[in-house]
Amino acid sequence: MSLHGKHILIIVENLPVPFDRRVWQEATTLKTNGADVSIICPKMKGYTEDYELIDSIEIYRHPLPLEARGALGYLIEYGGAIYWEIKLARQIYKKKPFHVIHGCNPPDLIYLTAKIFKKKGVKYVFDHHDINPELYIAKYDKKDFFYRLMLYFEKKTFKHADASIATNESYKEIAIRRGGMREDNVQVVRSGPKLDRLKLQPPKLEYKKGRKYLIGYLGVIGEQEGIDLLLESVKQIVAKRNDVQVAIVGGGSDLDILKDLAVEMGLKNYVDFYGRVSDQLLVDILNTADVCVNPDKPTEMNNLSTMNKIMEYMALKKPIVQFNLKEGQFSAQEASLYAEDVTDFANKIEYLLDNKEVRSYMGDFGYNRVVNELSWDYESVKLISFYQRLLHIDT
Repeated sequence: MSLHGKHILIIVENLPVPFDRRVWQEATTLKTNGADVSIICPKMKGYTEDYELIDSIEIYRHPLPLEARGALGYLIEYGGAIYWEIKLARQIYKKKPFHVIHGCNPPDLIYLTAKIFKKKGVKYVFDHHDINPELYIAKYDKKDFFYRLMLYFEKKTFKHADASIATNESYKEIAIRRGGMREDNVQVVRSGPKLDRLKLQPPKLEYKKGRKYLIGYLGVIGEQEGIDLLLESVKQIVAKRNDVQVAIVGGGSDLDILKDLAVEMGLKNYVDFYGRVSDQLLVDILNTADVCVNPDKPTEMNNLSTMNKIMEYMALKKPIVQFNLKEGQFSAQEASLYAEDVTDFANKIEYLLDNKEVRSYMGDFGYNRVVNELSWDYESVKLISFYQRLLHIDT
């Protein structure tokens, strides 16, 4: 096996594993190709065991003081995470030395743990999931001391990285331009879906709650995901028709806030918040949806980021409505309609609901694009090739 005898430690701070789809796909791919894999991640709802062995991958979970909101909240969360990451990494290294630390942001602070082990010859790979300076602007709409701090941490992260993984070409360009990485040390590995997890199946009509159509959303429920914009679009739709139900799948710091907002907007009977759910329930709901949506706000962060939900919708043959964002448009192409504002978003949803043939064409286009170009079957090959170069393994 190509990575036999190598031990890779993956550190992820913002989501538990195996809930984090991308991280789990990377971990299982590395394991399948011969590597020993350990993971450090936080405890969150549904993932509260200190230690688990799943598919021969060791998962070590640490507590977090809170799910952060605001600068002070993030400082407390990240400070606690760094303490546990260093402690657990030392414990794992003593048990079996690792050759690589594979750090997945946010935040851009995992290099602090990697620094300790680089002295022992351990390589550091930065897996760039979020562009934190742009994320800060999306959240707080200002370039203040904390924004400059985000830039500083990003620069230090790239400086300490032996190589980096980018989720798309926009992130690769940032790694080179702003991070000072050499182009041949940056590998694009997209978050392509695993088709054996996202299986096509008949709809389950109970999720439509007696209505004709279901609009589906999958993703994090946070400050910049635009669920408030989706609710405004839904309000405009149900003002004209009462045949639409909305299913919102996912958890996050703003879940309760948005539930309350839906009630205030008179949408309680039209919108169901399911929270974090099992894979099977997720697949049941999305297979039932007639249209899926990505209401990510038109910020620079979202413009340059690839959202996993887009390709997961496509893998289930769902037509999509989203705002006109660069990387979202690259992923979906003709599988999506692109809105300019909230009213246009609502109008495009209605257009798809009323045009079954268009929905069918877009769903087929997206499915074929995933199957033939974007699935994890293609991206996993790039990941293993990257690690072979990093560890100087002959193929």
